[in-house]
Amino acid sequence: MPKDKILVIGANGQIGTALVDSLREMYGDNQVVASDLFPAAEDKGLFVTLDATNVLALVETVHKHNITQIYHLAAVLSAKGELDPLRAWDLNMKTLFNVFEVSRELQLDKVFFPSSIAAFGDSAPHYQTPQETFLDPTTVYGISKVAGENWAGYYHKRYNLDIRSVRYPGVISYQSMPGGGTTDYAVEIYHKAVLGEEFTCFLKEDTLLPMIYMDDAIRATLELMEAPAEKIKVRSAYNLSGISFTPEELTRSIQEYYPHFETIYKPDYRQAIADSWPKSIDDSAAREDWGWKPSYDLKSMTKVMIEKLTEKYHLHIA
Repeated sequence: MPKDKILVIGANGQIGTALVDSLREMYGDNQVVASDLFPAAEDKGLFVTLDATNVLALVETVHKHNITQIYHLAAVLSAKGELDPLRAWDLNMKTLFNVFEVSRELQLDKVFFPSSIAAFGDSAPHYQTPQETFLDPTTVYGISKVAGENWAGYYHKRYNLDIRSVRYPGVISYQSMPGGGTTDYAVEIYHKAVLGEEFTCFLKEDTLLPMIYMDDAIRATLELMEAPAEKIKVRSAYNLSGISFTPEELTRSIQEYYPHFETIYKPDYRQAIADSWPKSIDDSAAREDWGWKPSYDLKSMTKVMIEKLTEKYHLHIA
């Protein structure tokens, strides 16, 4: 049987940057094609410039590289999407339909698209939010994710297309800078701490949100995609949980390393978005169906983030 050939759309984003590296380690450098609107300066592997709103360009890329799987990560995120809702909806849905239709027509083996905790709204229980619950999102990003989940289920039921998805909580990583999400404070704060700067947080100090460290997020994605099809019982998107904490708790965790580090709180429009989201997630379906279990807690995540960013900035300064 031919080896899998994987296309990652939106490879320069926060998740894409780390996912491409992990996929290349798993499948080999020549089996993973990274794509985005512009090439990444650091990417030395296979890369194609691709606008996923252009379906003909997507078809050409799939044919040229004999693609068997697509990881579709391109999207306008929650906070940025609220600045131009119609553009966010148009881009998020057009790229999604292009990926689903091309995958159906060309009979690709698997498709991954990420959903988000933004799919939940005020009607869902905010603590231990269950797998099956009300989905009434408060952002255009969340609306597009709920629509995507429903279309994923439809394409699987109608066309037997193997689409898999998780609802990511806030993802924290050192590999790339924030990309316009409401949980991005939990990335930026580490950069400020390592650089010896004060941090201004756009959420209140007691805003509890579910998060996940990037290594866990990538491992969950790969474990889901590698699981036998018969184990995948949720064809919309699986709940995924890692750590829940507040900006105040995160600040205290960082102060274990930088005792004089300070966070100033100036909530803005993103506070209302965060208030509509879950505080914690029940991901028992993912644990039961394909064996998901997170590895990082707040303490271990902070240790790695500070170590990696210290190394990054020291190398940059040198």
